Amino acid sequence: MKYLITIVGPTAIGKTALSIALAQHFKCEIISCDSRQFFKEMTIGTAVPNQEELQAAAHHFIQNKSIFENYTVGDYEKEALLKLEELYQNNDFAILIGGSGLYVDAILKGFDEFPEIDPAIRSEVNLNYEKLGIEYLQKQLQTLDPDYYQKITLENPQTLQNPQRMMRFVEVCIGTQKPYSSFLNQKKNNRNFTPILIGLEADRKIIYDRINQRVDIMMNEGLLEEAKSLYPNKTLNALQTVGYRELFSYFNEEFTLPFAIEEIKKNTRRFSKRQLTWFKRNENTKWFDYATDRKQITDYIENLLK
Repeated sequence: MKYLITIVGPTAIGKTALSIALAQHFKCEIISCDSRQFFKEMTIGTAVPNQEELQAAAHHFIQNKSIFENYTVGDYEKEALLKLEELYQNNDFAILIGGSGLYVDAILKGFDEFPEIDPAIRSEVNLNYEKLGIEYLQKQLQTLDPDYYQKITLENPQTLQNPQRMMRFVEVCIGTQKPYSSFLNQKKNNRNFTPILIGLEADRKIIYDRINQRVDIMMNEGLLEEAKSLYPNKTLNALQTVGYRELFSYFNEEFTLPFAIEEIKKNTRRFSKRQLTWFKRNENTKWFDYATDRKQITDYIENLLK
Protein backbone atom coordinates (compact mmCIF):
# COMPACT_ATOMS: atom_id res chain seq x y z
CA MET A 1 0.00 0.00 0.00
CA LYS A 2 1.28 3.46 -0.95
CA TYR A 3 0.37 6.55 1.09
CA LEU A 4 0.28 10.25 0.22
CA ILE A 5 0.38 12.31 3.42
CA THR A 6 -1.26 15.57 2.37
CA ILE A 7 -0.79 18.72 4.47
CA VAL A 8 -3.23 21.57 3.85
CA GLY A 9 -4.18 24.81 5.55
CA PRO A 10 -4.02 28.58 5.17
CA THR A 11 -0.88 30.48 4.26
CA ALA A 12 1.73 31.16 7.01
CA ILE A 13 0.29 28.44 9.31
CA GLY A 14 3.45 26.28 9.45
CA LYS A 15 2.84 23.65 6.74
CA THR A 16 6.50 23.67 5.60
CA ALA A 17 7.88 22.89 9.07
CA LEU A 18 5.38 20.06 9.55
CA SER A 19 6.05 18.59 6.10
CA ILE A 20 9.80 18.44 6.83
CA ALA A 21 9.20 16.80 10.24
CA LEU A 22 6.95 14.17 8.62
CA ALA A 23 9.32 13.60 5.68
CA GLN A 24 12.15 12.95 8.14
CA HIS A 25 9.98 10.65 10.27
CA PHE A 26 8.74 8.56 7.31
CA LYS A 27 12.07 8.92 5.42
CA CYS A 28 10.32 10.16 2.30
CA GLU A 29 10.26 13.12 -0.11
CA ILE A 30 8.03 16.18 -0.49
CA ILE A 31 5.94 17.25 -3.49
CA SER A 32 5.07 20.94 -3.35
CA CYS A 33 1.53 21.82 -4.34
CA ASP A 34 1.82 25.59 -4.07
CA SER A 35 1.18 27.02 -7.54
CA ARG A 36 3.02 30.26 -6.67
CA GLN A 37 6.22 28.42 -5.72
CA PHE A 38 6.67 26.73 -9.12
CA PHE A 39 8.28 29.82 -10.63
CA LYS A 40 12.03 30.39 -10.27
CA GLU A 41 11.78 34.17 -10.72
CA MET A 42 9.52 34.48 -7.64
CA THR A 43 11.22 33.71 -4.34
CA ILE A 44 10.51 36.17 -1.55
CA GLY A 45 6.86 36.92 -2.34
CA THR A 46 5.94 33.24 -2.57
CA ALA A 47 7.70 32.22 0.69
CA VAL A 48 9.55 29.31 -0.91
CA PRO A 49 11.35 27.08 1.61
CA ASN A 50 14.81 28.44 2.44
CA GLN A 51 18.06 26.56 1.71
CA GLU A 52 18.14 24.99 5.15
CA GLU A 53 14.58 23.67 4.73
CA LEU A 54 15.28 22.41 1.20
CA GLN A 55 18.31 20.51 2.51
CA ALA A 56 16.39 19.02 5.45
CA ALA A 57 14.21 16.96 3.06
CA ALA A 58 14.10 16.41 -0.71
CA HIS A 59 11.56 18.75 -2.36
CA HIS A 60 10.02 18.62 -5.84
CA PHE A 61 8.12 21.30 -7.83
CA ILE A 62 9.85 24.21 -6.12
CA GLN A 63 10.99 26.90 -8.59
CA ASN A 64 11.06 24.36 -11.41
CA LYS A 65 9.31 26.53 -14.02
CA SER A 66 9.68 30.01 -15.48
CA ILE A 67 7.02 32.71 -15.37
CA PHE A 68 7.38 32.81 -19.18
CA GLU A 69 6.09 29.22 -19.52
CA ASN A 70 2.40 28.47 -19.83
CA TYR A 71 1.91 25.95 -17.00
CA THR A 72 -1.58 24.71 -16.19
CA VAL A 73 -3.03 22.66 -13.35
CA GLY A 74 -3.44 19.84 -15.91
CA ASP A 75 0.29 19.96 -16.69
CA TYR A 76 1.06 19.86 -12.98
CA GLU A 77 -1.25 16.89 -12.42
CA LYS A 78 0.53 14.81 -15.10
CA GLU A 79 4.04 15.73 -13.92
CA ALA A 80 3.32 15.28 -10.21
CA LEU A 81 1.70 11.87 -10.73
CA LEU A 82 4.73 10.72 -12.73
CA LYS A 83 7.02 11.94 -9.94
CA LEU A 84 4.93 10.10 -7.33
CA GLU A 85 5.14 6.90 -9.38
CA GLU A 86 8.91 7.27 -9.38
CA LEU A 87 9.07 7.96 -5.61
CA TYR A 88 6.85 4.98 -4.82
CA GLN A 89 9.39 2.65 -6.49
CA ASN A 90 11.56 2.98 -3.36
CA ASN A 91 9.16 4.15 -0.67
CA ASP A 92 5.62 3.57 0.55
CA PHE A 93 5.25 7.23 1.56
CA ALA A 94 5.36 10.67 0.00
CA ILE A 95 4.29 14.07 1.33
CA LEU A 96 2.09 16.51 -0.61
CA ILE A 97 2.06 20.03 0.82
CA GLY A 98 0.49 23.26 -0.31
CA GLY A 99 -2.16 25.88 -0.09
CA SER A 100 -3.45 25.69 -3.69
CA GLY A 101 -6.74 23.82 -3.29
CA LEU A 102 -7.33 23.26 -7.00
CA TYR A 103 -3.89 21.66 -7.39
CA VAL A 104 -4.35 19.45 -4.31
CA ASP A 105 -7.67 18.24 -5.75
CA ALA A 106 -6.04 17.53 -9.11
CA ILE A 107 -3.57 15.12 -7.45
CA LEU A 108 -6.00 13.48 -5.04
CA LYS A 109 -9.06 13.15 -7.27
CA GLY A 110 -7.98 13.69 -10.84
CA PHE A 111 -8.69 16.59 -13.09
CA ASP A 112 -11.24 17.03 -15.83
CA GLU A 113 -9.83 16.48 -19.32
CA PHE A 114 -9.83 19.57 -21.54
CA PRO A 115 -8.92 19.66 -25.24
CA GLU A 116 -5.78 21.51 -26.32
CA ILE A 117 -6.51 25.19 -27.02
CA ASP A 118 -4.93 26.99 -29.96
CA PRO A 119 -2.22 29.31 -28.53
CA ALA A 120 -3.48 32.08 -30.87
CA ILE A 121 -6.84 32.02 -29.05
CA ARG A 122 -5.06 32.17 -25.70
CA SER A 123 -3.02 35.18 -26.85
CA GLU A 124 -6.11 36.98 -28.14
CA VAL A 125 -8.01 36.45 -24.86
CA ASN A 126 -4.94 37.64 -22.93
CA LEU A 127 -4.61 40.73 -25.12
CA ASN A 128 -8.31 41.60 -24.76
CA TYR A 129 -8.02 41.24 -20.99
CA GLU A 130 -5.02 43.62 -20.92
CA LYS A 131 -6.96 46.19 -22.98
CA LEU A 132 -10.44 45.82 -21.50
CA GLY A 133 -9.86 44.45 -18.00
CA ILE A 134 -11.60 41.76 -15.96
CA GLU A 135 -15.09 42.99 -17.05
CA TYR A 136 -14.35 41.71 -20.58
CA LEU A 137 -13.73 38.20 -19.21
CA GLN A 138 -16.81 38.33 -16.99
CA LYS A 139 -19.08 39.37 -19.90
CA GLN A 140 -17.57 36.72 -22.18
CA LEU A 141 -18.15 33.94 -19.67
CA GLN A 142 -21.67 35.18 -18.95
CA THR A 143 -22.43 34.99 -22.69
CA LEU A 144 -20.57 31.75 -23.54
CA ASP A 145 -21.43 29.72 -20.42
CA PRO A 146 -24.27 31.42 -18.50
CA ASP A 147 -24.88 28.38 -16.25
CA TYR A 148 -21.28 28.25 -15.06
CA TYR A 149 -21.19 32.02 -14.62
CA GLN A 150 -24.27 31.76 -12.40
CA LYS A 151 -22.76 28.87 -10.41
CA ILE A 152 -19.55 30.84 -9.74
CA THR A 153 -21.54 33.96 -8.78
CA LEU A 154 -23.47 31.98 -6.17
CA GLU A 155 -20.78 29.62 -4.85
CA ASN A 156 -17.39 31.24 -5.39
CA PRO A 157 -17.78 34.90 -6.43
CA GLN A 158 -14.08 35.78 -5.88
CA THR A 159 -13.24 33.58 -8.89
CA LEU A 160 -14.86 36.25 -11.08
CA GLN A 161 -12.00 38.57 -10.03
CA ASN A 162 -9.27 36.00 -10.80
CA PRO A 163 -7.91 36.84 -14.29
CA GLN A 164 -5.96 33.59 -14.64
CA ARG A 165 -8.99 31.38 -13.99
CA MET A 166 -11.35 33.59 -16.00
CA MET A 167 -9.02 33.65 -19.04
CA ARG A 168 -8.91 29.85 -18.90
CA PHE A 169 -12.71 29.56 -18.83
CA VAL A 170 -13.10 31.95 -21.77
CA GLU A 171 -10.36 30.43 -23.94
CA VAL A 172 -11.88 26.95 -23.50
CA CYS A 173 -15.34 28.25 -24.48
CA ILE A 174 -13.97 30.01 -27.58
CA GLY A 175 -11.49 27.30 -28.55
CA THR A 176 -13.94 24.38 -28.30
CA GLN A 177 -17.16 26.23 -29.17
CA LYS A 178 -18.64 24.52 -26.11
CA PRO A 179 -19.40 25.76 -22.58
CA TYR A 180 -16.51 25.34 -20.14
CA SER A 181 -18.88 23.54 -17.75
CA SER A 182 -19.50 20.78 -20.31
CA PHE A 183 -15.97 19.46 -19.59
CA LEU A 184 -16.45 19.33 -15.81
CA ASN A 185 -17.33 16.34 -13.63
CA GLN A 186 -16.16 13.76 -16.10
CA LYS A 187 -15.15 10.33 -14.77
CA LYS A 188 -12.18 10.79 -12.45
CA ASN A 189 -9.08 8.63 -12.66
CA ASN A 190 -8.28 6.09 -9.99
CA ARG A 191 -5.21 6.72 -7.88
CA ASN A 192 -2.69 4.08 -6.83
CA PHE A 193 -2.16 5.63 -3.39
CA THR A 194 -4.20 6.20 -0.25
CA PRO A 195 -4.34 9.85 0.84
CA ILE A 196 -3.95 10.76 4.52
CA LEU A 197 -5.15 14.34 4.92
CA ILE A 198 -3.78 16.56 7.68
CA GLY A 199 -5.04 20.13 8.12
CA LEU A 200 -3.41 22.88 10.19
CA GLU A 201 -5.58 25.65 11.61
CA ALA A 202 -5.57 28.36 14.29
CA ASP A 203 -7.82 31.09 15.64
CA ARG A 204 -8.40 33.71 12.97
CA LYS A 205 -6.51 36.35 14.97
CA ILE A 206 -3.43 34.12 15.16
CA ILE A 207 -3.56 33.40 11.41
CA TYR A 208 -3.91 37.11 10.64
CA ASP A 209 -1.05 38.04 13.00
CA ARG A 210 1.20 35.43 11.39
CA ILE A 211 0.32 36.75 7.92
CA ASN A 212 1.05 40.36 8.92
CA GLN A 213 4.40 39.32 10.41
CA ARG A 214 5.29 37.31 7.31
CA VAL A 215 4.60 40.27 5.00
CA ASP A 216 6.82 42.51 7.16
CA ILE A 217 9.59 39.89 6.98
CA MET A 218 9.20 39.65 3.18
CA MET A 219 9.54 43.42 2.85
CA ASN A 220 12.69 43.34 5.01
CA GLU A 221 14.09 40.51 2.88
CA GLY A 222 13.72 42.52 -0.34
CA LEU A 223 10.24 41.90 -1.75
CA LEU A 224 10.13 45.46 -3.12
CA GLU A 225 13.31 44.88 -5.17
CA GLU A 226 12.08 41.47 -6.34
CA ALA A 227 8.76 42.97 -7.50
CA LYS A 228 10.64 45.80 -9.25
CA SER A 229 12.71 43.28 -11.25
CA LEU A 230 9.47 41.53 -12.31
CA TYR A 231 7.53 44.74 -13.06
CA PRO A 232 8.35 44.79 -16.82
CA ASN A 233 6.51 41.43 -17.08
CA LYS A 234 3.58 42.45 -14.88
CA THR A 235 0.93 41.20 -17.35
CA LEU A 236 2.11 37.56 -17.20
CA ASN A 237 -0.39 35.14 -15.64
CA ALA A 238 2.08 33.95 -13.01
CA LEU A 239 2.41 37.49 -11.64
CA GLN A 240 -1.34 38.09 -11.17
CA THR A 241 -0.96 37.26 -7.52
CA VAL A 242 -0.98 38.78 -4.05
CA GLY A 243 2.27 40.43 -3.03
CA TYR A 244 3.25 41.45 -6.54
CA ARG A 245 0.05 43.02 -7.86
CA GLU A 246 -0.08 45.54 -5.01
CA LEU A 247 3.55 46.59 -5.48
CA PHE A 248 2.99 46.93 -9.24
CA SER A 249 0.23 49.42 -8.32
CA TYR A 250 2.81 51.27 -6.22
CA PHE A 251 5.20 51.40 -9.19
CA ASN A 252 2.28 52.68 -11.31
CA GLU A 253 1.88 55.47 -8.70
CA GLU A 254 -1.64 54.28 -7.91
CA PHE A 255 -0.71 53.36 -4.30
CA THR A 256 1.71 54.77 -1.74
CA LEU A 257 4.17 52.18 -0.42
CA PRO A 258 2.60 51.95 3.08
CA PHE A 259 -0.85 51.50 1.48
CA ALA A 260 0.50 48.79 -0.90
CA ILE A 261 1.96 46.88 2.08
CA GLU A 262 -1.36 47.10 3.95
CA GLU A 263 -3.14 45.86 0.79
CA ILE A 264 -0.78 42.86 0.60
CA LYS A 265 -1.63 42.00 4.21
CA LYS A 266 -5.36 42.49 3.67
CA ASN A 267 -5.47 40.46 0.43
CA THR A 268 -3.36 37.67 1.95
CA ARG A 269 -5.76 37.51 4.91
CA ARG A 270 -8.68 37.23 2.48
CA PHE A 271 -6.81 34.55 0.56
CA SER A 272 -6.24 32.54 3.77
CA LYS A 273 -9.97 32.68 4.50
CA ARG A 274 -10.74 31.28 1.03
CA GLN A 275 -8.11 28.55 1.50
CA LEU A 276 -9.76 27.39 4.73
CA THR A 277 -13.21 27.42 3.15
CA TRP A 278 -11.91 25.26 0.29
CA PHE A 279 -10.06 22.74 2.46
CA LYS A 280 -12.85 22.45 5.04
CA ARG A 281 -15.08 20.99 2.32
CA ASN A 282 -13.18 17.70 2.57
CA GLU A 283 -14.54 15.87 5.60
CA ASN A 284 -11.74 13.28 5.44
CA THR A 285 -9.22 15.87 6.67
CA LYS A 286 -8.03 15.55 10.27
CA TRP A 287 -7.51 19.07 11.62
CA PHE A 288 -4.87 19.99 14.20
CA ASP A 289 -4.07 23.28 15.89
CA TYR A 290 -0.94 24.76 14.32
CA ALA A 291 0.89 24.53 17.68
CA THR A 292 0.17 20.80 18.15
CA ASP A 293 3.24 18.77 19.08
CA ARG A 294 4.63 17.08 15.94
CA LYS A 295 4.74 13.72 17.72
CA GLN A 296 0.98 13.83 18.24
CA ILE A 297 0.52 14.18 14.48
CA THR A 298 2.99 11.40 13.60
CA ASP A 299 1.29 9.17 16.21
CA TYR A 300 -2.08 9.87 14.60
CA ILE A 301 -0.72 8.81 11.19
CA GLU A 302 1.04 5.72 12.62
CA ASN A 303 -2.24 4.63 14.24
CA LEU A 304 -4.08 4.97 10.92
CA LEU A 305 -1.53 2.65 9.31
CA LYS A 306 -2.07 -0.16 11.84
